[in-house]
Amino acid sequence: MPKLPKYNARELISLAEKNGFVFTRQTGSHKIFRNAQGIRLTIPVHDSKIIHPKLIKQVLIDLGLLKK
Repeated sequence: MPKLPKYNARELISLAEKNGFVFTRQTGSHKIFRNAQGIRLTIPVHDSKIIHPKLIKQVLIDLGLLKK
């Protein structure tokens, strides 16, 4: 499996919005998005830090951009 790209929170949020997810609420440093099918996506927002690869993989699976 090839290496996953490195993303910060801003880039993941942009990717989520391009794929039909809409910001619904925020709890602390976590932004929560939903799409039309009701799938919930949580993205931690910590300045410009790089998100951990395991979390990036799960977000990409939830977005439908990566197979499990």
